[in-house]
Amino acid sequence: MTSFIEHMSTYAKYHRDPRNILTHIFGVPIIVFSVIVLLSRPTLFVVEGFAITPAVIGFVLSMAFYLRLNLVFGLIMAVLMGAGLYFAATIAQLSLTTWLATGIALFVGGWIIQFVGHHYEGKKPAFVDDLVGLLIGPLFVTAELLFFIGMFSELKADIESRAGIIKKQTPKPVNA
Repeated sequence: MTSFIEHMSTYAKYHRDPRNILTHIFGVPIIVFSVIVLLSRPTLFVVEGFAITPAVIGFVLSMAFYLRLNLVFGLIMAVLMGAGLYFAATIAQLSLTTWLATGIALFVGGWIIQFVGHHYEGKKPAFVDDLVGLLIGPLFVTAELLFFIGMFSELKADIESRAGIIKKQTPKPVNA
C-alpha cells in the first residue's frame, strides 16, 4: 500500500502554485460537502432508527482509508467529515428541489474554483492520473491549513523535499 507521505507528495506535485492551493482550500471542501449532501438523502436501510445512506457508507469507507494511512490525520478527517455529514443531513431533509439545487450548485461551483486554480498551476488535476487523488485532496487541504498555522513542519519539509517547494509569487510591475 502506498504510504501517507507518498500519497501526499504525489498530490503535492500537482499543486505548487499558491493560487492553486488557495483555490483548493475553498474548492475541495465545497466539492466534498456537495457530494455528502447529494448522497445524504437516499436511505438504503435503517438501523436502530439511524438512516444508512450512501453518504454514511462513503464516510465509513473513506475513514477506514484515512485512518489506515495516518491515525492523526484520519481522526482530523473523521471530525471534519462527521460535521459535514451532520450538516448535510439537515439539507437532505429540505424539499427535493432545495436539496438537489443546493448539492448541484455546490458541486459545480466547487469544480469551477478548482479548474481556475489548475489554470494558474498549468497542470491537470491529480485525479486525472490517479483516481485516489479524489480522496487525497481533502487530506492535502487539511495538511496545508495545518502547515499554515505552523503545525507538522517536519511533514511539510518531507513533502516539499519530494514534491518541491511552493512557488513564490512575485508581483508583476504595473506599466504606466
